[in-house]
Order: sequence, then structure tokens, then C-alpha cells
Amino acid sequence: MGGKSTVSNFKALDLFCGAGGAAKGIADAGFSVTGVDIVPQPRFPFEFVQRDALDTDLTGFDFVWASPPCQRHSRMTGCREGLSAKYPDLIEATRAKLQAWGGLYIIENVVGAPLISPVLLCGAMFGRDTYRHRLFESNVALSAPVHPRHVTPASKAGHWKPGTFISVAGNCSPMPLARQVMGGIDWMTRSELVESIPPYFSKHLALQVLAQLTTPPENFWD
Repeated sequence: MGGKSTVSNFKALDLFCGAGGAAKGIADAGFSVTGVDIVPQPRFPFEFVQRDALDTDLTGFDFVWASPPCQRHSRMTGCREGLSAKYPDLIEATRAKLQAWGGLYIIENVVGAPLISPVLLCGAMFGRDTYRHRLFESNVALSAPVHPRHVTPASKAGHWKPGTFISVAGNCSPMPLARQVMGGIDWMTRSELVESIPPYFSKHLALQVLAQLTTPPENFWD
């Protein structure tokens, strides 16, 4: 599928791409990125196609990242009876599509989502003053940095205080700090930022995918 490509020619598809937080990290890892979302994304920083992710042809891509909507499994919707059921659960359909395609993939979602054997990433693993736990399922054997103890308290969204870790959710503030802990994301609106993946998360994982793509199969387990 991608064995004849050079690193700069490896193509990644970002399904349910949003405003491009994950895409930025995938590009930083060395992929050429195309984003797909059913909603217009005027600030997406790479090639963008407006389309239903589940109807998208995956042919020609070396790697697919997918971030199906998380609201069904979010703690914020789960705290109100009946609210989470109003949102679609597209994880199983996304997984089925990716497995039928047969290439390398990562599915991202929130803690509590029904992902299979996921890896967890946390902002504190990368020295950032936010926790922002997210789960990642893959058919690549992914690894995560050491997860430090959560000693510093986390602030509530919109109520950051010095000495706490900022929660990048809801009406988060101050925005300059939110942008900084999310890896310098400076092209997004507030509503886009709180839905995004820190680029350092996706770069860390995409580099592992790239390592598999660039390792000859006969030497992969050496």
C-alpha cells in the first residue's frame, strides 16, 4: 500500500478532522495530510474535503486517523440523564470501515468510549500544564510516555487559577494559556480548540505508525 513511498510522500487521511489539531501533529510527524469532515472547516490548515467520513474512499492512503464524535461517551453529557443518548455513536461503524480497508489506523476518543485495548495519553506526559486524557485504539502496537502522578489540581473549565492545570473544555480561559498547553494551536476559535487533539499527541503516535511503514517487513521484529 505505502511501501514504495518516501517519508515525505506518505499520505494520511484525518476523518472527522475538525479544525486540525490532530492533523497538525500528523503532518509534523512527516505525513501529507488530507482532512475530511461533514461540517465546513475554513481554518483547517491542510487539504480539506467536506464529506461524510463514513462514505469516504480510503484508497491510496497509507494511514488513517479517525476521531468520531465523542459526545455520546463524554462525562459532560453523561452527567445529565438521557443527554448522551441524543448523540450518535459512530465508533463501531468507523472501526468496521477501517478494518475492511485493511491499512494502518488510529481511532481517537474520550475516556469511557468503547475502544479496544486503547493507549491513554495525558498532557502531563508531555510536560504540559493540562491533563486532557484521550484514548487511542490502533492496529499498530502503540506506546505512551510514562504517566506521572496527578499532583497538581485541575481547574474547572473557565475558572483557571494560578497553580492549577487548565481544563481545555467548555468556556475555557484564559485563551493564551489554553493555546500554549495545547501545543501552540493559534488558528482555532475557542469552540474549535476545546474539541481538538493536542498536536503533540498525534505526532507522538503518528511517528510510531511511520516507523512501521518505513521498516521492511522482514526486519520489523528484529
